[in-house]
Amino acid sequence: MQVILLKDVKGIGKAGTVAKVSDGYARNLLLPKGMAKEATPANLKELEAQAALNEAKRKEELEAAQKIAKKIESITLSIKTKSGEGGRLFGSITNQDIANALKEQQNIEIDKRKFVLNTPIKHIGEFTVEIKLYTDVTANCKVKVV
Repeated sequence: MQVILLKDVKGIGKAGTVAKVSDGYARNLLLPKGMAKEATPANLKELEAQAALNEAKRKEELEAAQKIAKKIESITLSIKTKSGEGGRLFGSITNQDIANALKEQQNIEIDKRKFVLNTPIKHIGEFTVEIKLYTDVTANCKVKVV
């Protein structure tokens, strides 16, 4: 029996794919638990329509991420903080601080987890911070700590 998987099933396949399984497995486990539905022509058409919709949405999100990346590449964020002798900061500049500065100065809201900062910034100066906006879309933001 062919079924359309609604959820990921270990050993069978991922959600949104068509899989061939035994009749008993489908009737006794997959269909009652809502993990799959029968692959009728109507359901297959619905699956194709949903896949096309998902692809269009993914393209739209990719274009939006590329626009934001271009905007971020052209700006320099300035973060003011207290420092001691030799330009060493009291505390450090973290992902959250950079995300807050980006929101305040440029009105661009990006989740702090998308910033790639291996170690917190602990000195005055200019730094380049990588931001992963989308799959295969990254932007390098210049951060100036004063």
